[in-house]
Amino acid sequence: MDLGLAGKVAVITGGSEGIGKASAISMIREGASVVICARTQETLDSAAEEINTYGPGEVYPITGDVTDPEHIERIVAETINKLGRLDILVNNAGTAAASNFETVDDDVWQRDMDLKLFAAIRFSRLSIPHMKKVGGGRIINITIIEGKQPPSDSVPTSVTRAAGIAFTKALSNDVAKYDILVNTVCIGLVKSRQHERQFLQIQAKDPDVTLNNFYKEMSLEVPLKRVGESYEAGDVICFLASSRASYLTGTSINIDGGMSGVV
Repeated sequence: MDLGLAGKVAVITGGSEGIGKASAISMIREGASVVICARTQETLDSAAEEINTYGPGEVYPITGDVTDPEHIERIVAETINKLGRLDILVNNAGTAAASNFETVDDDVWQRDMDLKLFAAIRFSRLSIPHMKKVGGGRIINITIIEGKQPPSDSVPTSVTRAAGIAFTKALSNDVAKYDILVNTVCIGLVKSRQHERQFLQIQAKDPDVTLNNFYKEMSLEVPLKRVGESYEAGDVICFLASSRASYLTGTSINIDGGMSGVV
């Protein structure tokens, strides 16, 4: 199936690993040019080298901290200077931050909002004028299923991701007249570097634990009885960025193996 991405330009935040990198690979395969951004140049360069092997599109690494408005402005400006247009924005940057409410101070709340909510707001604000120039675009916000159904000990992430879901819907209504489509994917248990770092901490205490056993234990919560692969999320994100998804906007799609109690 031709997804109509040849010649399109995408910016993917948090694009050096996990779901961001998987999304870049899916789009590169479809002929898009992709800018991936993250804070560490070495990690970005390594990811770009790998992603480029999937062709025929090309990937461009740009370093930046998405919590800094000046860095966001520079990333968008460099994208336009290098590639001349911007068609797709994937707001993917984020980390897990889940604690009991009484343990979370104002600084932690603010950092989480800057990383997960305000970065998406600022990138979208700067990207929309360029999407209007080319006759439309796609914005895909990466959130989590806990944003729909927050459990205990889940702040600030569940709250900022819930705001991201609401932002998706509100923005989709404002920019639909420009043929700019805005959707969110709500991630459940999908393999990531964050999970691997958790595994290494556990393995340091119990050397007999394997990564497969770690994921198997996690999968007990999932109706499909497995943890998702990053490429499964990347392919859905790629589809939402495509011309084949031209009548989808203001939606949230769970990528969670049936785990969420909320559709």
